[in-house]
Formats: sequence, C-alpha cells, structure tokens
Amino acid sequence: MSIPRRAEAASRSATAQWPVAERSLLSTVLGVSPLAAVALAAGLTALGVFADVVRIGTIGGIFTACYFAGCLLAVGWVRRRNLFGPMVQPPLLLAVAVPAVVLLVSSPGPGSGIAERLLVVGAPLVNSFPTMAVTTVAVLLLGAARIMLQRLNLTEDDEVSEPRDSDAARGAARTSSSPRPS
Repeated sequence: MSIPRRAEAASRSATAQWPVAERSLLSTVLGVSPLAAVALAAGLTALGVFADVVRIGTIGGIFTACYFAGCLLAVGWVRRRNLFGPMVQPPLLLAVAVPAVVLLVSSPGPGSGIAERLLVVGAPLVNSFPTMAVTTVAVLLLGAARIMLQRLNLTEDDEVSEPRDSDAARGAARTSSSPRPS
C-alpha cells in the first residue's frame, strides 16, 4: 500500500465510498487483492476437507459449508477490477484441494496399486461434483450481480470523465517556436 493510498484511507469516514474499481461487495469496504481472495477460499476449503476426512473419513457437510462460504466470500471481498480469478476458481479449487488433502490425510495401505490410489482420490472428487456445480453457479451469479450493480453506481469522481474534443485538445497542446504565417 503506497503512502498516498494510506493517507486517502485514513481521511475517509465510515460512510465514504471507495472508487468502484477498488470496492468489495460493500461500497464502504476496500476490496482485497485477488491472491488474498483465492487464498481465503483455498484455506477454508482445505480446512473443511481436513475436518471431514479426520471426522468421517471422507468429505461431507463441513467441507461443503467451508467450500461454499470461502468461494462466496472471495467473490464478495475481492476488488471489483479483479473479479475474474475468484469467479472461475470453484472448479479449479475443488480439483486441486480435494485430491491433495485426501492424499495427505488418508493414504492407502502398503502394497496397494495405482487403481486403489485413484479410487481413494477419485471417489471424494466425483462425489463432490454437485457441490462444485452449485457453488460455481452461486459464485457466477454473485459476480455478475456485482459487475452490473456496481457499474450502475459509477459517479463522476469514480473514473468517469467527459469525452474531450480531440481536435481542440491537440491544438491546445501544440506550441510552435516558429512565427505564424501572415
């Protein structure tokens, strides 16, 4: 965070609004970076997978709640200009987090073949597809709603400027050291 941005943040009151590109879902809350938003969703998802694998041996309700909440929080809290990453993360997150945590927590016994390892990893992944589909739809709807609603809330000081006459702008910027023809 640069010094001018800190000074700007310190001078804002609780009712002030951030520029649209920097906002989260709430206009009074500054959005986080896309990396922080994805890390939030990944952390909650990993926590849910780990809790369920330890508790019942496979993914279940805690995973579903953590995954859904993490993905929605990521889309709600990220800066508006960085919505793409958190909007496309649910399937990618599920495809990476579930197998990784399942392999770390529950490994097949000695002498097990590749087919058994694939089943240990693949079963929770396949069983979590409906959760991924519902979460992806919810995240895309929230992201699209943010894009449309925050576009309507643009104000004059939020990066909207009147178009200038290009000929007048070019003429005003020119200076010549040669004398004008008579």
